[in-house]
Amino acid sequence: MTSTSLLLVAVDLVAAVVLSLGLYYRRHQRRDLVVAFLGVNVGVLAVAAILGTADVALGLGLGLFGVLSIIRLRSSEISQHEVAYYFAALAIGLVAGLPQTDPLAPVGFIALILLVMWAADHPALLRRSRHQTVKLDRAIGEETELRAALVDHLGADVTSLTVRQLDLVDDTTLVDVRYKVTPVRTPVEARS
Repeated sequence: MTSTSLLLVAVDLVAAVVLSLGLYYRRHQRRDLVVAFLGVNVGVLAVAAILGTADVALGLGLGLFGVLSIIRLRSSEISQHEVAYYFAALAIGLVAGLPQTDPLAPVGFIALILLVMWAADHPALLRRSRHQTVKLDRAIGEETELRAALVDHLGADVTSLTVRQLDLVDDTTLVDVRYKVTPVRTPVEARS
């Protein structure tokens, strides 16, 4: 291994720790996925470093992304933002593991991935937006009435809803709802 390769391995490991512990775990507190993100990153790094010739680099990258897509399709316990962290961990490992002619290019791309993940998953970004699956104790088939019931229960502005199940026998409605919460005003803000 060249000194450039060793430097990129070190950059990759630091980036993977920042991504999984500094960003993801700090914000979402799921220890099991930290292990998965680090494992995916180091595994991809190792595979890419060993197989990373110009002849197989493109196929390797596409194949690894395909494998992750299959994993996503078979797993129901991870959300879309967690899939983004998987792809980021995979991309960082792939960028650092492939042979490079310019060692600064992968460092820049790794920094870009981390910056985008930091910004896109920042708690202040779209902090009012929420998503839930709600089960109501009555069957409501009419959308306007359903929207009114959800606004009443959630105390929020419903932006979209999708009925997942309308059970006329048990008199329940299961709804996937996206909504915006109203910001809570402090007494000082209310007087202004």
